[in-house]
Amino acid sequence: MGDRALTPNSALADFLRGRGDPLARAREVARAAAPGSPEAVDARIVEASVLLCSRDARDFEAAGWVYAGLASSSKNPLQEAHAAAIRVAVDGDYAGAVRTYDRILATRPTDALALSVAHVFDHYLGNPEALRARSARSLAAWPAEAPDYHAVLSLHAFALQECGDYDRAEALARRALELEPLDLRAHHAVAHVMEMQGRFEEGVRWMGSRSAHWTGAGAASVHLWWHLALYHLELGQPGNALAVLDHRMQGESLPELIDASALLWRLHLRGVGVALRFEALAARWAPHAEDAHCAFNDLHAMMAFVAARRWDSSARLLAAQERRAGRPAGANHDMTRLVGLPASRALLAFGRGDYDTAEALLRGLPPVAHRIGGSHAQRDILHLTRAAAAARRFSDARHLRLGA
Repeated sequence: MGDRALTPNSALADFLRGRGDPLARAREVARAAAPGSPEAVDARIVEASVLLCSRDARDFEAAGWVYAGLASSSKNPLQEAHAAAIRVAVDGDYAGAVRTYDRILATRPTDALALSVAHVFDHYLGNPEALRARSARSLAAWPAEAPDYHAVLSLHAFALQECGDYDRAEALARRALELEPLDLRAHHAVAHVMEMQGRFEEGVRWMGSRSAHWTGAGAASVHLWWHLALYHLELGQPGNALAVLDHRMQGESLPELIDASALLWRLHLRGVGVALRFEALAARWAPHAEDAHCAFNDLHAMMAFVAARRWDSSARLLAAQERRAGRPAGANHDMTRLVGLPASRALLAFGRGDYDTAEALLRGLPPVAHRIGGSHAQRDILHLTRAAAAARRFSDARHLRLGA
């Protein structure tokens, strides 16, 4: 598709495809528009919304400043509703923001911004059933000839696969790609289906044949390379997985650091030598050790610190999580208290060779693990670590018996 005109809708279109730089585009629109004009307000709403879909505390702070400007601007009723959702989200209340977006969608089911931001927030909250129900309602109301119809198909496809409806999910995602070959969200949905169905060889071929459509699209494309690396790992090809990491997954953004940790930790659990790579990754995570803004981030930072044996950074991260768990406000409080903190303690115990403690802490997480957010494929790291801890505990006990 050709380049879009510089409007708030062009920034939103990039956001819906999961590519480009919708944040930079929204800011450019806001600068070019007359101060206080409806177009400027729309652009600032998109800017704040994109910032709030980040896992980075610095982006949340920036969104707060954008909201402060919006609060003093004249707005129409729809803009007021979006600003209200932004205000709640800035305070860390994803669930409250989702309720506001759902009220918007109740009367405007084709509001693409409300749908896509609510989708991200429910993904962070680990609510796949809400994802499926909301996207189904919007898909039923969306005109099939609309230029952004592909995006709604992609959102619903991802929700369906998180709920286990893999065949329907893949069909919708492939339909989205027929309409818009550059839709990264659709590529992502198919990648998840193939992962969950164990179609690893097919996944390598399919992703390889389509990589030109998403290469170079920022952190979202890095995540697709992560999926390809997982296929190689499942096929017993750790060298190929490492090649993907070394050539395609060396960015500095938090999503890119998360993907690198998730891949290296899986390799680490399999006994592949990745110590030097983890040392470099831990250095990139170090500035975020005390963020405690997102428990999902914390979990992946802890993987790097533990594997690199950076016990000082591990201690700083745990202390920050404990402080955050003591402040009962925002979605991250529950994420940290229920999953993030015990999981991080388990990783630290695992790294120190205390497999009994690691396995015990992880054993209690399955009923609440979804509260940390992310996908089934991402949260599988908790199960894999627990299995590794149990295996090493058994091995240690066996050696003790044989030694006796």
